[in-house]
Amino acid sequence: MRIFYASDRSPNSAIHSNIWRNNLFNSLVEMGHEVIEFDYDLAATFSNLDKSDAIQMKFIKKNRPVVSEAILKQISHHHRKDRIDLFFSYFYDACITKETIEEIKHLRIKTVNWYCNASYQLDLVSEISPIYDWCLVPEKFRLDDYRALGANPIYCQEAASENFYKPYDLPKEYDVSFVGQCYGERPNLIKYLFSQGIPTFVFGYGWKNLDSRFITKTNRYFKKILREFSVLSLPKDLIRFVKNYTFSKSNLIQEKFKNIPAQYLGGVLSDTDVVKTFSKSKINLGFSSVGDLQGDQRILQIRLRDFEVPMSGGFYLVEYMQELEEFFKIGSEIECYKNREELVDKINFYLKNDSLRNRIASKGRERCLRDHTWKQRFQLAFKTMGFLNNPKL
Repeated sequence: MRIFYASDRSPNSAIHSNIWRNNLFNSLVEMGHEVIEFDYDLAATFSNLDKSDAIQMKFIKKNRPVVSEAILKQISHHHRKDRIDLFFSYFYDACITKETIEEIKHLRIKTVNWYCNASYQLDLVSEISPIYDWCLVPEKFRLDDYRALGANPIYCQEAASENFYKPYDLPKEYDVSFVGQCYGERPNLIKYLFSQGIPTFVFGYGWKNLDSRFITKTNRYFKKILREFSVLSLPKDLIRFVKNYTFSKSNLIQEKFKNIPAQYLGGVLSDTDVVKTFSKSKINLGFSSVGDLQGDQRILQIRLRDFEVPMSGGFYLVEYMQELEEFFKIGSEIECYKNREELVDKINFYLKNDSLRNRIASKGRERCLRDHTWKQRFQLAFKTMGFLNNPKL
């Protein structure tokens, strides 16, 4: 099968690595398909996705037609040489016009979009999803929401590449670690672990910002804002509002992130170092909540890390959600916690039980190799799409 693949696969160290999009691409190639990649720098496009932001929307209106024209030009060129069977993308509304998707379909090319942020950002693909022939959706609880948009969703859970995520024979440097962005509930949970005598190493975008040096720099920035506002001829109420806001913001940063020693705050790791960190850690933490919503609005979702850590042979301790039981045997392939008190108890228990911890890690990798590779996910998805007669499947 000939597939035209479109997504941003370039490293974006300012936020996170795009290695998982690379794994999507590589898995299609490894399955024996001929994969033609969209030859275009999409870094700026993927940095301007928020339609509710006026500045980004201005960029989108100007950029989207340009990207769409380039897609149609390239896909038409390759299609004339030899038939393309499938247009496979990881796109947002900001990436492509609805009309362009329709034109691709008029070439008798099937279209599918993969997207994994619909748990809290379905609005970012609400325009294009109904136009694609199919949407691959890892959030089972969002399937009806896709249908309500008029889209045709296929439940396709996330996975991990067995060729990249693998164990490394390295000494255990960390008792407990977490690899991922700093947002939402995560800083408070890490701070809670420190308060319970469990030092936890954290790596990823945003954690370095919790260093006391960053907080000092932020306070200086706030004070600069106040000085600049004070010399302007502005209403006193406005100046008072800005003053109160800047002080409250400064205090919030200091209160929320204090008591996490700087030596435990790591930066963004390289792709390989992410996997090596799983091997260097006795316990790898996972957080199931998404976005910045808390309390009654918490959203739990299966994450890529839920497959990447076990596939790498790491012991994985993640917040429990029922859907995880469809993919792992809890307590024998991965381990879960239901609240922060149980998290502390299980960390202390497994740090004292090396053999049990290592056995669970080994079983987790065996399960991932057997059931949770991207190749297996795509085989099921393509079967659902009706690509049954291709011997390469």
